[in-house]
Amino acid sequence: MTVRPLIGVSTYLETGARWGVWELDAVLLPAGYPRLVQEAGGLALLLPPDAPERAAAAVERLDGLVIAGGPDVDPSRYGAERSPRTGPPAPERDAWELALIDAALRASVPLLGICRGMQLLNVALGGTLVQHLDGHAEQVGVFGRHLVKPEPGTLYAGIAPEETSVPTYHHQAVERLGEGLVASARAADGTVEALELPSGDGWVLGVQWHPEMGSDLRVMRALVRAAS
Repeated sequence: MTVRPLIGVSTYLETGARWGVWELDAVLLPAGYPRLVQEAGGLALLLPPDAPERAAAAVERLDGLVIAGGPDVDPSRYGAERSPRTGPPAPERDAWELALIDAALRASVPLLGICRGMQLLNVALGGTLVQHLDGHAEQVGVFGRHLVKPEPGTLYAGIAPEETSVPTYHHQAVERLGEGLVASARAADGTVEALELPSGDGWVLGVQWHPEMGSDLRVMRALVRAAS
């Protein structure tokens, strides 16, 4: 019997979530994330925000890690003043996910950052973010699509060598790349749409788009293969 690798996925922490007759604090994750892990051959484990000092213990039990999309990263994490167009902070999630990223990098656990997850990976390695750009979200609560073009010779180009239409919803982006990171795909306007660490530093990839909202399994399958 094939052993499926265990892939941890970070989650939201929301106050006053409503379902059925309940209105309670909840840890949440759009179903597309675990579904994508499952369809790509992995077992999905949801990781609610926890004390940062417990991140290493969590990561050592995983075969792979996904940092999911979500709220804007607090600009104080990369030494910037808050723009009026930046969303409210999520300090517990920032602290937990930065600790998860650090633990995964130290332990060489395969790591995939999705949208916010890619941006947070960049911040974790000393990079900065553009706090607002137009044209990458069509309307509030609706995913759009645009083309991303891979950079030849990168990990991402080996996964998806052609220009690809991807599901997208974001208003922030990478500004200065973090230490050691390289851009591995870009949008037509030059926005960094994927970044990665060179292969000698383990399997580390971030994508700005939302593969969990589409049918292309290649990125997640690559993570699952690396985690196997």
